Amino acid sequence: MLRISQRHLKILEACPRQFEHTYFDRLTLPINPVQQVKTQLGSDFHLLMHQRELGLPIKPILARSPQLNTWVQAMLQTAPALFESDPQSWRESEHVRTLELGDYLFTAIYDLVILHPDRADIIDWKTYPLPKYKKDLDLEWQTRLYLYILAETSDYVPKQIAFTYWFIQSTPQPKSVKISYTLKQHRQTKTDLLELLAKLTDWLDAYQHLREPFPQVAASKGLCDRCNFAARCNRKDLDLASTDTFTSHDLDRIPMIPI
Repeated sequence: MLRISQRHLKILEACPRQFEHTYFDRLTLPINPVQQVKTQLGSDFHLLMHQRELGLPIKPILARSPQLNTWVQAMLQTAPALFESDPQSWRESEHVRTLELGDYLFTAIYDLVILHPDRADIIDWKTYPLPKYKKDLDLEWQTRLYLYILAETSDYVPKQIAFTYWFIQSTPQPKSVKISYTLKQHRQTKTDLLELLAKLTDWLDAYQHLREPFPQVAASKGLCDRCNFAARCNRKDLDLASTDTFTSHDLDRIPMIPI
């Protein structure tokens, strides 16, 4: 049974060949030093918020990191109600849920889940500014999969569940985007998941038994120029002028690496 995360779904939908390289071929490349620092800071922030939820001391760590201290204090001041305890609610940081679909096991790790008697809130920390295109968050596989799994593994109906992203580095204070859920969206997510999994099953069968590689994304999509596997896929010297669907508008839509 293959374990699938929202990151895998995102890669698989964008380019099946990249999914093959990362998931089955186990190929990795060194991380840019600047991005590595940002990624580590993001991981540290998530760990701090987790420790805080567990009631563990975080002041000694904050004292050693002005950046982390700024982020944590900004969140506590911007959304104090989010961190208040409610005897009628249950909450857990780094909450894990799994869901089986056919031969695949989906895993979701929620930064924070708060379960109220009549509703459920999913909270996700993003240690970068609010994206320009907020509406795209609705289409992100993290949003769709996390909402879907919680609805499928709890007694809450879709309209009782909401997903809130908190963008820590937004100025002058952290900003949030709340995404509601509907039965129509839930059904559409299931349809899209089953369709994508059917394709994955066919590609995987051909890969394992016929040694056929997964399909490549069309060059006209303009994705290969910023892919680490462009040379391996013989797409290294693409002429950007020929990728008529790739524009500066697309550059603005490229998200930073999620933590």
